Amino acid sequence: MTKALIVATNIPKFDNVNRATGLWLREATHFDQVMQDNEIQVDYASPTGGYIPLDPLCLSGDNMDEIDWHFYLDNFFRNQHLAASLSPAEINPDDYQVIYFAGGHGAMWDFPENKPLAKTAQQIIANGGIVAANCVGTTALLAMRTKDGKHFTTNRKLTSFTNDEEALNGLTSEIKFLPEDELKKAGADFVKGEPFKANVVVDSHLITGQNPNSATAVGEAVIKNLLK
Repeated sequence: MTKALIVATNIPKFDNVNRATGLWLREATHFDQVMQDNEIQVDYASPTGGYIPLDPLCLSGDNMDEIDWHFYLDNFFRNQHLAASLSPAEINPDDYQVIYFAGGHGAMWDFPENKPLAKTAQQIIANGGIVAANCVGTTALLAMRTKDGKHFTTNRKLTSFTNDEEALNGLTSEIKFLPEDELKKAGADFVKGEPFKANVVVDSHLITGQNPNSATAVGEAVIKNLLK
């Protein structure tokens, strides 16, 4: 049975300002829906395990569509996947063919230096599986290394939430760092699309999306890659 592991942040608040954050729901639900549509079993994990907070802004207005409401109103999704996510110690990389790092600004505080999750992703890709990430979730790749100790991102084509998108959000001065800048520093060949338009970059078994609106397309690219 093919299985995917969705990883989300445990961080509920910006470190330097009084602003709530967490997982941006669409980034998990839209990817999860694609997995379900293709009969792929999904588990959820986080850097410390347990509760995954949601950015309150993602639950408002046009940020929620039918897919988001379907998951949000599902008791198992809320009480198991979000409230009792797996910790890195509970994960066996050999059980999964896909690991997907979902975004939300909280991820930049607990993804980039998380070595246990990085090792899990490294093992999955070494086994011939897929490492996928979306938006700020792509910062999880900063903790990954190749066998010779180099940044996993070196010379890799990828994308993430861009400097332009952070500026349009008005968050440039509030966030920990700019994901685009950090990934470029780590040797990435950064591919930028239009702000808030779906943009997916495939580099062999690495699949990345630019923003929340890219989550479905990341899932579809994962399925296409699995079928090769």
